[in-house]
Amino acid sequence: MILLDSESEIMARKLLCEINPFFYEVSLRKEYLKRDIKDLFSFNRFANNRSEAVLPNIVKSHCSVLIRNLHGVDIKLQESKVKNIELACSKLNSIIIHPNEVFSFWRLMGRPTAKDGYQHGLIIKKYGMGSAIGGGLCQMANMIHWLVLNSPLEVVEIHHHSDALFPDENRRVPFGTGTSVLYKHVDYRFKNNTNQDIQILLWIANGELCGELRSNEPFLHRYKLVEENNHFKKVGDDYYRISQIYKITIDKSNNQELSKDLILDNYSKVMYNHNLIPESQIRE
Repeated sequence: MILLDSESEIMARKLLCEINPFFYEVSLRKEYLKRDIKDLFSFNRFANNRSEAVLPNIVKSHCSVLIRNLHGVDIKLQESKVKNIELACSKLNSIIIHPNEVFSFWRLMGRPTAKDGYQHGLIIKKYGMGSAIGGGLCQMANMIHWLVLNSPLEVVEIHHHSDALFPDENRRVPFGTGTSVLYKHVDYRFKNNTNQDIQILLWIANGELCGELRSNEPFLHRYKLVEENNHFKKVGDDYYRISQIYKITIDKSNNQELSKDLILDNYSKVMYNHNLIPESQIRE
């Protein structure tokens, strides 16, 4: 797993960039150039092929609600997010990742612009939330990452959200298993380290973003993600959400657990109203 930039480095750059939009754009251009140079010398083969033919085996499927009741969030930003995700589906649906190829979210998506129909949607930025053209695409990256986590594929770049911005409401996946994306230097990438083709299907139905990860043949193992030790802790005047996420590998032939690997150790500052934290989940 590769993290190109630490959170502190990104925040430090923003302090200068916030002085003037011109400096912010210059900083972005610098990051784009650094990304392009790294990719040039990485010798990675990036996935870029689609297939109308659907691969026969479903590795993992999942759906996530597009519009949620988020405390303090303008509903219009969520409605715009749906439009942005519709456009993203047209870019990413049916992509084939051949063996040893790398999937790159932004190489396939391209830069989201108003000219291409993207709207202002919700984004997570320093110390809170905001809006920007193309906002909400993190949900698309989250969907793909969840499918990948439930497979033998190798995550090679991920940028976790560092803060707990919203209280849980009908959560379907363990907290912290999402990823940040910001064109194009904060990317989400995984590698097909198997010996067969992988396909991603993405679509919107009944108010949900749906996805499938498919392959030619079934894999020998299945996977389960579990969250343990989930609680909140008060530190000074702040609260932190704490938990550990494990990936369990199970042999399909006999249902035997083969391994249990820690993939994420959450220690996330709670940014929403502390009164919304369930008292029963607060530990000293």
